[in-house]
Parts: sequence; structure tokens; C-alpha cells
Amino acid sequence: MKLYPYFANVISAIDGTHINCHPSAADCNATCDRKGNLTQNCLAACDFDMCFTYMLSSFQGSAVDAHVYNVARLTDFAIPPGKVYLADAGFGACNKLFVPYCGVRYHLAEWGHTNQVYVAVS
Repeated sequence: MKLYPYFANVISAIDGTHINCHPSAADCNATCDRKGNLTQNCLAACDFDMCFTYMLSSFQGSAVDAHVYNVARLTDFAIPPGKVYLADAGFGACNKLFVPYCGVRYHLAEWGHTNQVYVAVS
């Protein structure tokens, strides 16, 4: 609870994800992502109850998360005033996204050494 004041205005988490696709021969170059796979880039928002609250699909695999987010904001993805979404470093810093600081290491190795127990919630 000590971190709650910093996250009081966070309403959800948002990220892009690549979904494999099987395009026509003419569309293969456009759907090729940075790893060489044929994918569509999709933007998804998930609340803290693990429910999807927004989904935007059909972007080329070469599209970056920041571009997909920008298109979503210009079309139908409304963020209430004073609220923010958690996002990763693939998104640009702005007043509607809470992103990590560029170039800061967040001790991810420490998570691998803990004895985490995952409990299914029904």
C-alpha cells in the first residue's frame, strides 16, 4: 500500500502484442515484424482484474506500439482527464501514459531469485 499514492490515477495497463498471421503473398513484406515473423501488431488494454478493456488489431507487424497507440487515441481510445495507463518503454512519454525512465535498469534479475507462488483466483 505504500506505493498506492503513485498509482492512484492508473486505470489500466496497455501494451502492443504481435499475433501470427498468414497474409497473401502481396502482403508478406508489410506484415514482417522486426524478428522476421509474419504478424499483426495489436494494442490491448487490461484492467487490474485481468479483463480486457480495449483492443485494436489489424496493424502491420512492422508498426511500432507508439504508432498504434497514436492511431487509437485519434479514433476511439478515450482516456479520462487526470487518469493514466501503465505502459512499457515502447511507448513515448506523455501525460496519459506512465512509462519507465529511459536507460534505467529495474532489477529484473531480482524477480528470478524469489520464491513466487502463483495462486489462481476464481
